[in-house]
Amino acid sequence: MQEDLDQPLGERALSKLRWRCRRGLLENDLLIERFFERHQHQLTVRQGHALHLLMELPDNDLLDLLLRRTEPAGEINRDDVRQVIAMLRPAPGANLSENRQEN
Repeated sequence: MQEDLDQPLGERALSKLRWRCRRGLLENDLLIERFFERHQHQLTVRQGHALHLLMELPDNDLLDLLLRRTEPAGEINRDDVRQVIAMLRPAPGANLSENRQEN
């Protein structure tokens, strides 16, 4: 049976993904928390897979991607991963504390 990647992410899968997204750097945690606050109810299975792939990165590499210091390369240079990175990134010129409070 093939998984429909465009279906909404189920509650159990979302809970597991949130647990997997816990990071060691506060900056990453702030951006990920904001991401879930904004997007958790619309996340698809495909986006969940892409986010899981990003969580395989070391903290500093992930932060570099999120702060636009680097762009995806290699295995993570895919449309689905780029979409999730765009959803995770703060607005250009914003600092992390501003992003946390804009909801």
